[in-house]
Amino acid sequence: MTATEYIQLYVFMLAGVVGYQVISRVPPLLHTPLMSATNAISGISLVGSLVAAGSDHGTVSTVLGGIAVMAATINVVGGFMITDRMLKMFKRETRKG
Repeated sequence: MTATEYIQLYVFMLAGVVGYQVISRVPPLLHTPLMSATNAISGISLVGSLVAAGSDHGTVSTVLGGIAVMAATINVVGGFMITDRMLKMFKRETRKG
């Protein structure tokens, strides 16, 4: 492995640890606003995975990028569906008549 690959691996592992620490310390009251923020972050990862899938670096890169596009799309759509469902729980019913 080259020095650049070691740095990339280190940054990936550090991001995983920091992400876990941040998410695990969120109180339950803030989960809905956090869900909206993570949907935005998932949208950014979707764009990154599209770039990875479209950058012609070989078959493996394209296949892994395609898998990343699929996973990020499921994450974004599912996140918005859950957020919408949670927000509907707090909506007031309108009275007729």
